[in-house]
Amino acid sequence: ETLAEKDAETFTKIWDAFGPVLKEGIYEDFERREKLLALSRFTTTSGEKRTLKQYVADLKPNQTEIYYLAGDSLERLKSNPKLEAAKSRGIEVLLLSDAVDAFWTSAPLEFEGKPLKSLSQGEVDLDLVPLVEDDNKDEPKPEAADEASTIAVIKEALGERVSDVKASTRLTTSASCLVAGGRGPDRELEKMLAMQNRGSVTKPILEINLRHPLVAKIAGADTAAGGEASDISLLLLEQAQILDGELPEDPAAFATRLNRLVLRGL
Repeated sequence: ETLAEKDAETFTKIWDAFGPVLKEGIYEDFERREKLLALSRFTTTSGEKRTLKQYVADLKPNQTEIYYLAGDSLERLKSNPKLEAAKSRGIEVLLLSDAVDAFWTSAPLEFEGKPLKSLSQGEVDLDLVPLVEDDNKDEPKPEAADEASTIAVIKEALGERVSDVKASTRLTTSASCLVAGGRGPDRELEKMLAMQNRGSVTKPILEINLRHPLVAKIAGADTAAGGEASDISLLLLEQAQILDGELPEDPAAFATRLNRLVLRGL
């Protein structure tokens, strides 16, 4: 801690070399966890080499948690739709792309009384945090699709591919995203354990943005098996998989379905 305060440049070099090793200690060393968290440096939506002390100092009004998003690519994380609601409120998010990040974040963690919360797991409610001033605030918002009927159609089309379909509080501009349930591991940890044959991947929850035109289109679409509503529902799942760095279950069927929807719109 003294080195970090007195010689930031030298500490940064040490962090760049041994950061992942120090982060392993967060998971393994309960007694020194708070100190290791204080020493850690993070890439966030606000900048590089950020500390949790800096993060907490910049908390937004009514913000009670430290938010993070884990993945295998920093560039993919920066464009992940699960950041949208946080961005619209100016909330800083830790972007965690080291392989070890999926493990240490699985422990119950807090810093200066603020729990760490994944944006890709469980419920996320940011409604109490004020929105950032929007230059387009006077523009009318698209009307939301009917929640119950839209979700029922999507569930019917997707069947056992997902564990549930919910209206999203994370999304503002994107149509859909995939998240893990509130219990069990985060999606990134699940994927890593499955790759190492140390666990299986559970079915994700599909969250949909009821104000997105693609979701709203389901209301007037043909709901017969293989019809337009089914195509849109599957596309919502598949594009969410792609945005998370995954391949659709059947890439050929995805391409055929996408072409069919494009041709219908011509």
